[in-house]
Amino acid sequence: MSKLLKPAASRTGGPRSAAIHYRVEITNLQAHLFAVTLTIAEPAEQQVLRLPVWIPGSYLVREFSKHLQNLRCRQGKRTRTTTQMDKASWQVTCTRGEPLTVQYEVYAFDNSVRTAWLDATRGFFNGTSLCLQVDGQNHQPHVLELVASESTTQWSVATGATAQKVDKQGFGTYVAPDYDTLVDCPFELGPFWSGSFSACGIPHRFVVAGAPPSFDGAKLLADTQAICETEIRFWHGENLKNNSSTGKKNGGQGPIPFSSYVFMLNAVADGYGGLEHRNSTALICKRQDLPRLPRTTLAPTNHKQPEGYATLLGLISHEYFHTWNVKRLRPAELAGYDYTRENYTELLWFFEGFTSYYDDLLLRRAARIDNATYLKLLAKVVNGVAQTPGRKVQSVAQASFDAWIKYYRQDENSPNATVSYYTKGSLVALCLDLTLRHEGKTTLDTVMRALWSRCAGGPMTEQDLRDVLVQCSGRSFAADLSNWVHSTAELPVVPLLERHGVQVHQEPDQVAQQLGLRVKEANGLFIQHVLRGGVAEKAGFASGDEWLAVQAGGDGAWRLQTLDDFTLYAGNAKKVTAIVARDRRLLHLPLTLPKPSHAVRLSVRDAARADAWLGPQTAKPV
Repeated sequence: MSKLLKPAASRTGGPRSAAIHYRVEITNLQAHLFAVTLTIAEPAEQQVLRLPVWIPGSYLVREFSKHLQNLRCRQGKRTRTTTQMDKASWQVTCTRGEPLTVQYEVYAFDNSVRTAWLDATRGFFNGTSLCLQVDGQNHQPHVLELVASESTTQWSVATGATAQKVDKQGFGTYVAPDYDTLVDCPFELGPFWSGSFSACGIPHRFVVAGAPPSFDGAKLLADTQAICETEIRFWHGENLKNNSSTGKKNGGQGPIPFSSYVFMLNAVADGYGGLEHRNSTALICKRQDLPRLPRTTLAPTNHKQPEGYATLLGLISHEYFHTWNVKRLRPAELAGYDYTRENYTELLWFFEGFTSYYDDLLLRRAARIDNATYLKLLAKVVNGVAQTPGRKVQSVAQASFDAWIKYYRQDENSPNATVSYYTKGSLVALCLDLTLRHEGKTTLDTVMRALWSRCAGGPMTEQDLRDVLVQCSGRSFAADLSNWVHSTAELPVVPLLERHGVQVHQEPDQVAQQLGLRVKEANGLFIQHVLRGGVAEKAGFASGDEWLAVQAGGDGAWRLQTLDDFTLYAGNAKKVTAIVARDRRLLHLPLTLPKPSHAVRLSVRDAARADAWLGPQTAKPV
């Protein structure tokens, strides 16, 4: 057991005197159980307790309460009657003037950034998964006491929460002014790798769980530092001498809104994602995408980083940008969270889409990637949107509103019915930025900073964006936003790129796209999605089919394992017969091959014009 460096928390004035106190114990690693004791200093006579059904930043009702068990309540030695009101709410009959103690367990075995995890090697939790909300006392001071155990003697703690009394490993008590702040600070627990750096005078910590021996921590820190400094200067200008979380306004952009920051990365065999918080982020990536040290044993090799490392840096850039754009500047509908139900907004195209535009762009400006790499990443987005039939069905504003039922609940028809507010939203930002630059009066960079200033780093509406665009550019963008955001009209991506020194090349689409399919090649060829209007749909393919063979002419059928096999055996035939298995029945589908379709490839045509957009930018006061 770790010993606290300061007196025990039970003394008067310590954390147990707080209005709301959570004691989190790591009781059973093998059963994946956290034990939580909630003490309410002054409960209501009919005290309602609720566990959130969703976590901000991830727009899906996840039903965290399904993992809560053994709930029991008492005042002193007296058990109190507890009535479950719905799937995630309980009412406790109390005596006024006596503290209420609530004990329960939470099963934690979801290895994602959104919930909780506990086993013999690692622990992690978001407060939305563990901490019952005390109805009527959301704005009271909250304390979380994290208790070590004999099984965690080699573990450390990483979190953005404010420490009150903690030991060298980080176990102890943490304080928050309200419930929202408490649950916006996830906790990483375990024997993780840890490093630190300073970005524009702000201390940053980076911890990595699951890192292999080849992991190059120094490179990850150096690259992340460059990204953080670029983004801080993007929002707050170059002169940061007095620009701190408590300092004076500087350059019209206001103080940096945090005094420290923590990256928590979980490296796994297969996974990707992140979730933003006010002064931290939880990330997950493939272990093989981590930066690697040069090899000194085995056969010599040219040392270069994994291809997926740029993707990881893009994720870091994305979540860090959210520190400003979503955690502070955020939809007016989400100014205050209702954790009991869906919270709707049409603005995710701005908050996720514009963040997606800047994540790779700021990698380029931080010199972590070159122009060619950036344009390759951009081409992937352009092609991805163009190859989604759902873009003609749903506007990106509608996609934002429907995130709760469509984006986070993908099925076989999703590509035909919806469009991503991440990818199309990023292209809206691209079109807006390149239009502003072409007209010569301002840039999207300036617009973003002006929005931050106008909304005081707080809630905003689409009208705020429209007003700031008029302010900065001298003209209305109402018609542009109506077309790009609120309709299914195509975006003017290609002509705008060509005006800014980018050459747009036409290349043949991949075979799957030309057929109108998305497939999985694993121990066979399986159909995942049949795209609307494609030749596969006309032939009668369906999601879940196993494509067994193809017959071209009278030479008999050929067995398929991959789509490369299809091009091998179809040859130059214009019509073939596809043999598929569906519900153990063999079907012969007449497939007419389409005319070639094309995707885009991007390259620099005019370096000076491209660099004026992609190169380092000077943040000017607004």
